[in-house]
Amino acid sequence: MKNPTPAQLSTVQTFRALHKAGCFVLPNPWDVGTTRVLQQLGFAALATTSAGYAFSRGQRDGAVPRDEMLAHIREIVGATDLPVNADFLGGFAESPEGVAENVALCLATGVAGLSIEDSTGNPERPLYEKESAVARVAAARSAIDRAEVPVVLTGRCEAFLVGSPEPLPLVLDRLTAYAEAGADCLYAPGVSEPGQIEEIVRAVAPKAVNVLISGFNAHLSLSQLAGLGVRRISVGSGLALAAWGAFLRAARQIAMEGKFAGLAGGARFAELTEFFGT
Repeated sequence: MKNPTPAQLSTVQTFRALHKAGCFVLPNPWDVGTTRVLQQLGFAALATTSAGYAFSRGQRDGAVPRDEMLAHIREIVGATDLPVNADFLGGFAESPEGVAENVALCLATGVAGLSIEDSTGNPERPLYEKESAVARVAAARSAIDRAEVPVVLTGRCEAFLVGSPEPLPLVLDRLTAYAEAGADCLYAPGVSEPGQIEEIVRAVAPKAVNVLISGFNAHLSLSQLAGLGVRRISVGSGLALAAWGAFLRAARQIAMEGKFAGLAGGARFAELTEFFGT
């Protein structure tokens, strides 16, 4: 990547500053409309959701090809002047060299941050071997450094999500290695116990920690997570799943009961017309 725009450099600076102190929420839109609404609600930064976008295209998470995902990320970046973090899955490549090439393409969309995860998508071998996983994070870091645009790199360990028998020791070992490999923010989606979250925060300090909040741990609050030392809270596909939940309940009620009460809780047409008309 050459000559990042002043707008991207500004959002990168803002995004990096958000990770230095306090705790902020990073919600995840999946299209232009949800992006604009979340900005209007006052959030300081946004993140894409691979699953939320995939579902909107009638696909499973991980099935969207690289170039389509890059186009989607670019569209979200173009819909807001807030920093945008890209959910870049596993970098759309197995080799560190491939990850580096694709990270460079992602940087060119204008993002302020991106994440690289260590899941393979193969149930027989759900996580990359540690050496390979660390090399992939290091390759992403090198691509960012070569581009001379210091986007925030998030290293993700998916041990909780893939059902590792004893995920916490594995997470602690890998996240500390990802931090040493150049990740600015560390993330273990699926963790929900406050004690485990606190252990992760201590293990990678002074690097920032992201915690995913979804249905399984929605009892945790912003103030509670901030007290544990968490710097960033994302909701992943949570908002998309909430929207899909309302849609499915209303649609099933119509199909199975011939009733329409589920439509009563929807957003007001006039409110959305007024919002998107401004």
